[in-house]
Amino acid sequence: MSGTYIKAARADEVPPGERLLVEVDEQIVVLFNVGGEFFALDDVCTHDDGPLSEGKLEDHTIACPRHGAKFDVRNGKALTMPATKPTRAYECKVENGDVLILVAAASSAAETSTAAPAGAVLDRPAPTSAPTTLQSAGSLAVKSDETCVAPPIQENPALAGEGAPTELNEDSIREALKQVIDPELFVNIVDLGLIYGVTLGELPEGKSHIAIDMTMTSPACPAGPQLIQNSKDVLGRLPNVGGVDVKLVMVPPWTPDRMTEAARDQLGIF
Repeated sequence: MSGTYIKAARADEVPPGERLLVEVDEQIVVLFNVGGEFFALDDVCTHDDGPLSEGKLEDHTIACPRHGAKFDVRNGKALTMPATKPTRAYECKVENGDVLILVAAASSAAETSTAAPAGAVLDRPAPTSAPTTLQSAGSLAVKSDETCVAPPIQENPALAGEGAPTELNEDSIREALKQVIDPELFVNIVDLGLIYGVTLGELPEGKSHIAIDMTMTSPACPAGPQLIQNSKDVLGRLPNVGGVDVKLVMVPPWTPDRMTEAARDQLGIF
């Protein structure tokens, strides 16, 4: 890819094992120094736009501080769920003590047209520490060796009540809700820790009413309506259930700590 390297920062501004936010051509980019080598990524997790600059760096891996998705700082590749596609990576080199980032020539703009929109990062609140502001006329040159197609949102068929428990209690309700699978993460909502509360109430004619407090991995989770409806469908098929209410709650906010060991193993989060 043709283009020009421009200065992003002084190399001594980013000690080994550290990172620095810079602004290049109106893009927020995070520079990493790993063992004296410099790498640059968009400061955005492709799962929910979390700031990678605030995550934990271990060797060549940066973890999103929100949900634990890990990325390879060398190429932006998503290494673990819940991220399913790479973040953008940029070519770097060091000359005369300066860290340089490759800026594409104007004629190369089409090469980056399939990447995330330029405003995706800038729509987030500005970082607490002001990034270095640079002037440039081109667009950042994105490494094109990583491609990924996000999995489609799939309908989760609510299983019929075959083998359903005859006695309703919190344990049997949570077991039934394991039939509901997050279509992005492919883990059931119970092991993800999305169920905050289960309440049973009595209705006339020996029927029971089930009330569920449910959260999402992020406030803007696109699978939210699907998960709520599938939960109602699954619980409504249990014996002697006369009504189901699912309440969406966001306090306390969900964190990876709420997942079971089974979910963490399935997502590759250790």
